[in-house]
Amino acid sequence: MDNSNIKILLVDDEPDILDFVSYNLKTEGYKVATAASGKSGVAKAKEFKPDLILLDVMMPEMDGIEACDQIRRLPGLENTIIAFLTARGEDYSQVAGFEAGADDYITKPVKPKVLISRLKALLRRRPVPEQEIPGKMEFSDLIIDPERYHVEIAGNVIELPRKEFELLSLLASKPGKVFTREEIMDRIWGTVVIVGGRTIDVHIRKLREKIGDDRIKTVKGVGYKFETID
Repeated sequence: MDNSNIKILLVDDEPDILDFVSYNLKTEGYKVATAASGKSGVAKAKEFKPDLILLDVMMPEMDGIEACDQIRRLPGLENTIIAFLTARGEDYSQVAGFEAGADDYITKPVKPKVLISRLKALLRRRPVPEQEIPGKMEFSDLIIDPERYHVEIAGNVIELPRKEFELLSLLASKPGKVFTREEIMDRIWGTVVIVGGRTIDVHIRKLREKIGDDRIKTVKGVGYKFETID
């Protein structure tokens, strides 16, 4: 497989990690750029426009969580895949990472073959074909525009991270339909992505905080559905 057109950005404050991971990715044919802090990682992401970012959590100047959040706000990088490379003792940060827009967590130390396999799995994800993207949806005072990644409630713009927006769009695309947890995981995160079992619940909770508790209903033991408000 030709990987020469795929760009990967590595952000880590440990030079040995940067050298080690860069070498293995370049061996696979990827274009690789590096940054040694969260702040420089955001700047490099803006310049390099990577397809995937491998981001350390604990870094000087700006940690990985904040860097992820800022990168998600950069024009053109809304759909860039972001995976955190984290030490075992940092598991507490997973929820914060997913809320900031991360796609996956990879625990270090990690063997090169395992790391490459995980990144390849992430890169195999494909965007939703254009014909499957629902058009503008309007429900009472709620407007969802998938083409512009735009949400309004009563005329007020609601800022949503990419995964929260995709989850809301999926549920709202068929009001009243119960989407199973497995279906949501498959449609939003992809079957090849390994994420924690709490991921869907975290995103649902954040969505409810922003658009209200009465629009997204839990169907115990099954999944979630979107209900319109008269």
